[in-house]
Amino acid sequence: MSLNRSEKEAVIGDVTSLAAKAQTLVLAEYRGITVADMTKLRNEARSKGVTLSVFKNTLARRAVAGSAFEVLGDQMTGPLIYGFSVDAVAAAKVVADFAKTNDKLVIRGGAFGGKTLDVDGVKQLANIPSKEVLLAQLLGLMQSPISRTARVLAALAEKRGGGEAAPADAPAETQAA
Repeated sequence: MSLNRSEKEAVIGDVTSLAAKAQTLVLAEYRGITVADMTKLRNEARSKGVTLSVFKNTLARRAVAGSAFEVLGDQMTGPLIYGFSVDAVAAAKVVADFAKTNDKLVIRGGAFGGKTLDVDGVKQLANIPSKEVLLAQLLGLMQSPISRTARVLAALAEKRGGGEAAPADAPAETQAA
């Protein structure tokens, strides 16, 4: 299908806006994937906030020129699906998880933070836990010393015979003037 000039400019504009918002771009070759599998992949990506699209490589190259993803220009050859995500690891997770179950999807590379990622780099990025999980782990690390101290103090108080009772507040006496 041939696109006229205005359609090409519209595609370049769409890809440029995706690239401007995204932190990560993952490239994967989709040769031989059935329509049902591709639909499943797209639905999974959509639920994770990842935009998966197929573009003409020359238009994609022009669209990412001047962005952090320009470093991938040489890898944009063949039938590729482009995965853009605002979340740093979402695109890598979606594509890598799907590639584990479907050997016809071949990860070609990616970019994150202006640096090129090879296949292993994309897989390593996919193995990073989500932001919520990392925050939960950090909170657990921060709470650990405090909770250990509280348990030690409780054990010491119990060992000494239950500890002392807290002093009762004396009722406030009001004086009539």
